[in-house]
Amino acid sequence: MVRFGILGFGLHAAKRLMPGFLRAKNSRVAAISRRELGTAENSARSYGIPFAFGSAAELCRCPEVDAVFVASPNACHLGDVLLALECGKPVLCEKPMGINAQQCKEMLEAAHKVGLSLGVAHVFRFAESVIRMRERLRLGQIGKPILARCEFSYNGMQHPRQWINDPVLAGGGPIADVGVHCIDVLRFVLCDEVEGVHACAVFDPSRGMESTAALALQFRQGTLAVVTVSKLVAYRTPLEFVGDAATLRAEDGLSVDRPVRLELLHDGAVESEQITNELAYARQVDAFAAAVEGKTEFAVPAEEGWRNQLVLDAAYRSLKTGKNEGIPSLCRA
Repeated sequence: MVRFGILGFGLHAAKRLMPGFLRAKNSRVAAISRRELGTAENSARSYGIPFAFGSAAELCRCPEVDAVFVASPNACHLGDVLLALECGKPVLCEKPMGINAQQCKEMLEAAHKVGLSLGVAHVFRFAESVIRMRERLRLGQIGKPILARCEFSYNGMQHPRQWINDPVLAGGGPIADVGVHCIDVLRFVLCDEVEGVHACAVFDPSRGMESTAALALQFRQGTLAVVTVSKLVAYRTPLEFVGDAATLRAEDGLSVDRPVRLELLHDGAVESEQITNELAYARQVDAFAAAVEGKTEFAVPAEEGWRNQLVLDAAYRSLKTGKNEGIPSLCRA
């Protein structure tokens, strides 16, 4: 059993991570940290967690912690990941991995230097709906993928995680917050890499960050994809892949709260199957636990977070230039 310490135990940890750990087979939470010790102790008591700390350093040095799950605000990821690695702990870091690609590179190099696992919590790679879509495309069920679209929208202006509306802590609006999920899912399902992005957005002048955006992605093998994100509307996660032979779609493709209906449309007929993503968070932590134990490589290593961040960086450059921006190759030099 791998004992995790959750660094930055906030709403996401309570709502998503803890239910996942409760369903996990080889992972449990041994410790949490929050900015205030009293708040951390209250949370720990609520979930029956043995140790509570008021600082990241104390959690990372705790001998009862085998691996650290970094769930702090985006701007804190770099410092928190480096601290955990310095303390000899493997790290699973929430998405987006950093504020920019340079931060991701620094984390990755630090992990390689000390020989510890560093993964990124792109949970939808463990979602059954996404896995099934990837399998269906690899089987050629839609033919050659021509178009793809992924939307992730939610009402974020009054969201309890208010740090996501702080440009310093969040590093961006919904492009960074949930657009990164869309980018990662498209890359994963298509088994392809983005080579260019053209972005446009509506900005919230009071916060200095985008509130709604659309990204046009060009993939190396020719697929054109559209990512749309907003924090001004109700929760929506439609996902669709259009090929020259058929279309594969799901109206709630990235939902973990209710069943997902996959539809394959071809020759005027519709084939459907119902899938649940309820085990995605449990699968994610158990997969990282297996990597910590040396049984297998984690499916979403730090390189994947870095690749996604390169696309995010290009999208934000495109918002400034109004042009299509290319994606540079990974380079550790």
